[in-house]
Amino acid sequence: MTADRDFIPLSLCVLTVSDSRTLAEDSSGDYLVQSLTQAGHRLAERKLLPDDRYKLRAAVSQWIADETVDGILVTGGTGFTGRDSTPEALLPLLDKEMPGFGELFRAISYDEIGTSTLQSRAFAGLANATFLFCLPGSTSACRTAWEKIVGAQLDARTRPCNLATLRPRLKE
Repeated sequence: MTADRDFIPLSLCVLTVSDSRTLAEDSSGDYLVQSLTQAGHRLAERKLLPDDRYKLRAAVSQWIADETVDGILVTGGTGFTGRDSTPEALLPLLDKEMPGFGELFRAISYDEIGTSTLQSRAFAGLANATFLFCLPGSTSACRTAWEKIVGAQLDARTRPCNLATLRPRLKE
């Protein structure tokens, strides 16, 4: 990163998908909120919802319709169990997928958890000019995603390019 660009604070939402946790027990959501605010971004809203594709779709649809929201970080529901439905709920909302995110996340995760990374259906994309990142529910996976991919891409100072500086052009 270089200092020749100014930091652009973004307005971000955090959604935790869990049938078993409460906000008081949500270490993954806590990590994401702490990381984005420490980076200089604003928390627009935070929710915890059960793994119900229609509730997830409704909440995220509301955020992507809000022109003040720049991005959404979702943690949980990206695995293979019967209740994991984040991809099924949210992929239909995307205008454009970002296939490189899931591929890069799994490649980086391989060094941390080996072939278990195959069980992650992490993905990202763009919906109504709003960035959407869907991460596994573990705090360590959220840390990997934020520290090695998302944090830098949401920072306008990252060279040679980043997602933050694309914001004005997303609706062209």
